Amino acid sequence: MMKVFYGSCFSVLMVIFIALNLQAQSIPYKERIKTLNRNIDLYLKDNKTGLYFETTDSVQKENKHSWLWPLCALIQAANEQEALEPGKTYMAPVVKAIDQYYNSKQPPAYQDYVTSERLSGKFYDDNQWIAIAYLDAYKRTKKTKYLEASKMIYQFMMKGLDTVAGGGLYWKEGELNTKNTCSNGPGILVALELFKATKDKQYLTAALDIYKWTYSKLESPEGLFYDAIKIPSGKIDKALYTYNAGSMLQSNVLLYSITGEQQYLLKAQRLAAASRAHFYKNERLPGHYWFNAVMLRGYLALYAIDKNSSWIDFFIKDAERVWRDERDGKDIVGKQKSLIDQAAMIETYARLAQLKGE
Repeated sequence: MMKVFYGSCFSVLMVIFIALNLQAQSIPYKERIKTLNRNIDLYLKDNKTGLYFETTDSVQKENKHSWLWPLCALIQAANEQEALEPGKTYMAPVVKAIDQYYNSKQPPAYQDYVTSERLSGKFYDDNQWIAIAYLDAYKRTKKTKYLEASKMIYQFMMKGLDTVAGGGLYWKEGELNTKNTCSNGPGILVALELFKATKDKQYLTAALDIYKWTYSKLESPEGLFYDAIKIPSGKIDKALYTYNAGSMLQSNVLLYSITGEQQYLLKAQRLAAASRAHFYKNERLPGHYWFNAVMLRGYLALYAIDKNSSWIDFFIKDAERVWRDERDGKDIVGKQKSLIDQAAMIETYARLAQLKGE
């Protein structure tokens, strides 16, 4: 009798689980994006200043407002929403917030915290991620403000290039202790997109120089990319992150599209296969949503060329898992309830919605 009872309970639970799973999958990406945007406006935006908060925690532990880094995610998410919904304006409020991080000290760029609250350092990668989003926006809108800001960022990042360890870009202005894939990978992308926008060969030359250096110093034996080389010791930090794979994957695809050279497509496919094998374990990607969103950019770029659906299927599955399993009662995603997590999933769902044709 007890076996029948427990068997019946198990069957009911399975039906409920399947129903909830199907319900989660049936929610259009656009509806998820709308929910995440609403929560950013409710819990993560300071309407008095136009700035944003790092997390939903009412007590900001270190700063009153967000670091610049989460805005790098939010501006790309806003761009993808404008691409998804032509005529809508999502970027303008984020641009106004980013402008409050501008530091005019030569070379001018965006510092890592709100300038009016204190002066702080400038990271090359923070600025590069902004330039990547702005150059994507420039392709869509032809608004020169996006191109000019990207040129400014390029000039800033090139100040981080020297011949120590054979070349490569440092991670942070004034701190000459590491050269990271996370500053060189996006640096390649900034230079390549500027070349595409202007046809000025200086950008292509710079991109190729940084690309060759990154492959020579930071590629792992299986074709992934280590995090950094330490200066001056030359010791390699062998940590592997999805966003480093993503920026280098996208760099290869862009170089293939620009040059037509088969070597770049083959490297892209090798990197894509190695990254999927390394990072997608037990039906899930690692826990940092934004790192994964950056990797998705590279896979989507490759998919646009070779139409191999296996490059995209596992991202779709992971995005469903996040929506199904990692939301709280307010539909805020992620353990930290952070701005960068909400922005990353907006970008992910917006890119998948574009792919799906929503």
